[in-house]
Amino acid sequence: MLAKVERIDPSELELNDKLIFINRVTKVVKGGKRMGFAALVVTGDGKNHVGIGVGKAKEVPSAISKASANAKRNLSRILLNGTTVPHEIVFKYGAAQVLLKPAAPGTGIIAGGSVRAVLESTGIKDILTKSMGCSNKANVAKATLGGLTAMRDPKTTVTKRRSSLKEEAAGG
Repeated sequence: MLAKVERIDPSELELNDKLIFINRVTKVVKGGKRMGFAALVVTGDGKNHVGIGVGKAKEVPSAISKASANAKRNLSRILLNGTTVPHEIVFKYGAAQVLLKPAAPGTGIIAGGSVRAVLESTGIKDILTKSMGCSNKANVAKATLGGLTAMRDPKTTVTKRRSSLKEEAAGG
């Protein structure tokens, strides 16, 4: 499940949209088949802000614009450690599972498909990834974003753990 994050105003950021995929869908009605399109877009400023959006419409351009607007509404701030992520994490969304691992400077983005699009939009330069489970592009992208938003600063975590241990020792 994706973490609840604070709202970010997209008007203050210089955002770039990337189209991950367009899906052609049909609805069977009495008169035949109705065609429609669903678009998945990732938007980011390359400086720790990223969002994913899905848009559906009868025409491709309007589906893309709806997805872009949805992505701007769902922006998240990502915690980074220089040009990589602070720690290793495995995140699952649906049947898609994504492993995000920090990498040494100069490694580059070792990822493919929708994982790469999300990471590039975030501004991450060095990372190792592995996508496991299903290959559904929407779920893989959401798993990647979920993993990035679930990142915690190791120093803050250690401080919290130490303070809770001190409280237990004092109380017990």
